[in-house]
Amino acid sequence: MEIKRGKAFKFGDGISTDHIAPGRLFHLRSNLEEFSKHVLEDADPEFASKMNKGDFVVAGNNFGLGSSREHAPQIIKIAGVGAVIAKSFAIEMR
Repeated sequence: MEIKRGKAFKFGDGISTDHIAPGRLFHLRSNLEEFSKHVLEDADPEFASKMNKGDFVVAGNNFGLGSSREHAPQIIKIAGVGAVIAKSFAIEMR
């Protein structure tokens, strides 16, 4: 069993894909490395500059709700977040 270590950044309920991948920066979708420098910027403007690779996002209910912006989970991973731990995750209903 591998034990992961890192800081935990706490967020509340209802963190949407717009919080994770700000729509005003959607022009960066072809440059996900650059886009990842703005991950969770609308929930915490300093998150990307404070976090280190392997740190954790801890959230409440319904993490990832909203517009189903497919870049949101990609930029979380590219930014180096070790894991997202939430009470519940939004799911896309088709």
